[in-house]
Amino acid sequence: MPALALLRAAFKRPRPYTDTAPAPATRLSTTLTPDPAHLSAYNRVCGFAATADGALPLTYPHVLAFPLAMRLMTARDFPLPLLGLVHTSIEVTRHHPLHTHEEIQLTVRTTQLAPHRRGTEATLLTEATSPQGELLWQSHSTYLARHKTPTAPHRAPTPTPVPGKDWPLPADLGRRYAAVSGDRNPIHLHALTARPFGFPRAIAHGMWTAARCLAEQEGTPTHARVEFKAPVLLPSTVTYSSTTQSRTTGTTTFELRDARGRPHLTGATTAPTAALP
Repeated sequence: MPALALLRAAFKRPRPYTDTAPAPATRLSTTLTPDPAHLSAYNRVCGFAATADGALPLTYPHVLAFPLAMRLMTARDFPLPLLGLVHTSIEVTRHHPLHTHEEIQLTVRTTQLAPHRRGTEATLLTEATSPQGELLWQSHSTYLARHKTPTAPHRAPTPTPVPGKDWPLPADLGRRYAAVSGDRNPIHLHALTARPFGFPRAIAHGMWTAARCLAEQEGTPTHARVEFKAPVLLPSTVTYSSTTQSRTTGTTTFELRDARGRPHLTGATTAPTAALP
């Protein structure tokens, strides 16, 4: 990425947007074949089990499309500063299985700019299609640029401790995930680079927390919706828990909480019923 483009994107000043603000027009695409070695590295960091047929985890195309997303968010018409952007949610749907030996086309574009109680939020649509144009996979991600707003302060609900699995997260987790994802936003790398953006320590990537939770799911989810509630400071210990809501539909809800019971993320997945034991 050209240094000038990165500097220009880093120091943009976010400004309030209304629900009717037009989305930037830039649309970027690339064609690639997933690399098995890179997939293996991603699986190790996120906790996914490798498969004999090289099937891609539900969240992996997001990583493949990340270079496009970076180019999109450093384009002149993208109005928010790149550095310090916080991933606030993602919804992912796999329409057909994807594998390492298959060529896919990835396309990324901005679909919406909207006000948020803490600033301005942009929605990015990412799609993976076959060489014949068939939609295979898609995601909607929201990214928040924090700035002062007239909205009244938000009061967090009282935390509720829940039983589950404890995950100790090391201080270098952000750097390890950055190595496989390409997302080297300074808020994830070190306390010194996170503090200028209002974080006391580095924070885990939202997509790592989402992927790690999905790696715990039974079966093979084909749809997931994740809301990122609060940053995961590094190092720390978090607690994962899940509940099967319906074995008929294969629906599972899950959450990740801190040591005091405050939610870091909440989510739900849907898996084919045939994949459930």
